[in-house]
Amino acid sequence: MPRPLRSVSQVRCDAAPRDGGLHARMIALNRTSGGSLTVAAWLNRESGSVLEPHSTLFWIVAVVAAVLVGLSKGGLPVVAMLAVPLMALMMNPIMAAGLLLPVYIVSDVFGVWAYRHEFNRRVLAIMLPGAVFGIAVGWATASLVPERLVTGVIGLIGAVFAARLLLQRGPEGSARPARVLPGLFWGGLAGFTSFVSHAGAPPYQVYVLPLKLPKAVFAGTTTIMFAAVNAVKLVPYWALGQLSPANLKVAVMLLLPASLAVFAGVRLVRVIPQALFFKLVTWALLAISLKLIWDAFSG
Repeated sequence: MPRPLRSVSQVRCDAAPRDGGLHARMIALNRTSGGSLTVAAWLNRESGSVLEPHSTLFWIVAVVAAVLVGLSKGGLPVVAMLAVPLMALMMNPIMAAGLLLPVYIVSDVFGVWAYRHEFNRRVLAIMLPGAVFGIAVGWATASLVPERLVTGVIGLIGAVFAARLLLQRGPEGSARPARVLPGLFWGGLAGFTSFVSHAGAPPYQVYVLPLKLPKAVFAGTTTIMFAAVNAVKLVPYWALGQLSPANLKVAVMLLLPASLAVFAGVRLVRVIPQALFFKLVTWALLAISLKLIWDAFSG
């Protein structure tokens, strides 16, 4: 990791408490940097110093993170959970999420195109309105709701659900129908937690996995669902200063590897056997949920 620069130009981030909501922490970080959170002035929250923005190590880590984003948008489970934590090794995690959001958006475009014929319209019609409402609630209340509380509760829900699926014995039950009220609830929770703690997958999968969709339809529905969620999140992220021109310049450099990785992910989804695919999805849900629980208790 690059050594922190020690100079009078260091930017302190004491005004950004670790236990506040994501909304409040973004605002605090934005204020401490004079209203412009840019990659040229990354904040290391632990040491309160600026990190060198153009190191070779940074670009290696950033490209790997972009490839992980692309693979996830191609429908490959497991890998998406690694992108922001990987970038957080090099910069403040809040800024890492903001920097990668444009990469997610462009990867979403390629993912939506790849799965344009393979998705479940009813699931999207039910969950998306709930997700948009959840994002709005998250934006309005995230400064009041402790992020660790949300993270812990969602992690616990996802872990219990995944463990139940993995420990299930005997023949699998029949597919559940896509009911409206549960879909609105889990969609709203997915939108809320996606905004507050970047953890929209567990609530989404709790609703969708029991529907037993074909793997390509599951991957396509997931890709389109979170493409819409990410697009809606652009508004609050822009308002919170996470999409500054300097950050966008770095994100543009990561678009090519991310876009190519989308099609690699689509290819892998098509060749992985369906039973193995959903086993990976379930294990990924368990891993993400346990990570959220760990974050909640160790943050």
